[in-house]
Amino acid sequence: MKQTRRTMCAAAILVVSLVAAVNLALPALTNALHPTQSQLIWIVDAYVLTFACLLIPAGAAGDRLGAKGTMLTGLAIFATGSLAATLTQHTTPLIAARALSGAGAAMIMPASLSITVAAHPPEQRARAIGIWSAATGAAGIIGNIGGGLIIQYLPWQALFAIPALIALLLAATIAHLIPRQPRRQATIDPIGTLLLILGCLALVYAIIEGPEAGWTSTPVLSAFATATTVLTGFVLHQLRTPHPLLDPRLFTRPQLRAGTLGVSVLFFGLFALFFVNARFLQETHGFSPVITGIAILPLVIPMIALSGRPTPPTPAIIGGLTAVITGLAWLAWATTQPYPLYAVGLALMGAGMGLALPALSTKIITGLPQERAGLGSGLNSAARELGSAVGVAIMGTTLATSGLRAGFLIVALCVAAGAAPVIHALSKASSGSSGVGL
Repeated sequence: MKQTRRTMCAAAILVVSLVAAVNLALPALTNALHPTQSQLIWIVDAYVLTFACLLIPAGAAGDRLGAKGTMLTGLAIFATGSLAATLTQHTTPLIAARALSGAGAAMIMPASLSITVAAHPPEQRARAIGIWSAATGAAGIIGNIGGGLIIQYLPWQALFAIPALIALLLAATIAHLIPRQPRRQATIDPIGTLLLILGCLALVYAIIEGPEAGWTSTPVLSAFATATTVLTGFVLHQLRTPHPLLDPRLFTRPQLRAGTLGVSVLFFGLFALFFVNARFLQETHGFSPVITGIAILPLVIPMIALSGRPTPPTPAIIGGLTAVITGLAWLAWATTQPYPLYAVGLALMGAGMGLALPALSTKIITGLPQERAGLGSGLNSAARELGSAVGVAIMGTTLATSGLRAGFLIVALCVAAGAAPVIHALSKASSGSSGVGL
C-alpha cells in the first residue's frame, strides 16, 4: 500500500513539477527563442490547458479502461511530447510539443489519485488524499529547484529530456508493481469532450490575446462569443444525452460544488504567482536560477506541513482561502520590499493551500459514488489545471498592461470573489440541505 502510494505521488509530482520548472525557465526560453508575450504565456498554458481540458474524459477513460492502462499510456504520451520539445528550435513547435505532453499528463493525474484511493480502505482514504495533495504541493519546490539546477548548468533542452526519462522509468516501475484495477461502466462522450475542449481553448485564447490584439478586436470578441456558445452547448448536451461525460446536475450537491470551485480558486491564485515569481526574483532581486528555486521554500514548507494534519474541513477551507487572499495582497505590497518580507506572503499562501486543498479534494472524491472514482479524480485535477491556466492568463495579461503590483491585487480580488460561493456551498452542505453526506 505504501509503495503504491509513493509511486503514484511520484507520478503526480512529475507532471505538476514540470509546470513550475517551465515558469522558472521563461527567462532562458525568452533569450533562446525570442517569443512574443502571448507566445510566452502559451508556452506555459499549452501544457496546462490541454492538461485541464482532457482530465475529465481521461478520468472517465480510467474508469472504463482501467486506471493502470490509462496511466501507462499517459506516461508514454508525456515522454513523447517531452522528447519532441527537446528537438524544437522555434516557439510554435515547442508550444505544440507542450500540448502533447499535457495530453499525457491528463491521463496520468487522475489515474494516480484513482489508484491511490483504491489502494486504501475507506477509513484511510482521507489521509491518503491529503498525502497525495501534499505531494502535488511538493512538486512546486521540486520543479523550482530541479528546474533551477538544469537551467543554470545544462542547456534548456534538458528541462524536457530529464522528465521524459523519469516518465519512462516510472512506466517500467508501474508495469511491474501496480496490479490492474477493475474496469467500471463509464461514459466516454466524444461530442461532450470536443465541446469542452473547444470552449476552454476559446476562453483562454481570448484572455491571452486580449492585451496584444485589443479587447474589442474581432478575433478576441469572436473567441469570447465562441467560448460562451460552445460551453453553453456543452451544458445542454450533457443535460440531454443519456450518458453524459459530466452531468451538470451533479453540481446540485453542495459539497461537490464547493470542492470543485474551491480547488479552481486556489490554483488560480497559486499559478498566477508561479507565472511571475521566478522572473521577478531573477530580474528584480538578481537571484540565480538555483537561488530562485530555493526561494520558493517559504511557500512549500507550510503547504506540506499542514496537508497531512487532520483538521475539521469547513474551518480548514475558510481559513485556507483567507490566508491565500491575504498572501496575494501582501505580495502586491512586498514587490518593492526586501525578499524576507516578500517571503511572508509566500508563507501565507503556502499555509492556505496546505489547510484548504486536502479538504476540498476530499469533498470532490466523496461527492461521487465509488464506481465513479476516476471521474472524481479527473474532476479534481481538471479544477486544478483549468484554474491554473486561467490564473496564468489573467496574471500574464495584467502584467503586460498594468504591472506586477496590479496583477497581484487583481488576482487577490478574483480569489476573494471565487471564495464567496465556495463558503456559501459549504454552509448548505453543513446544513444537510443536499441530502448528501459529508
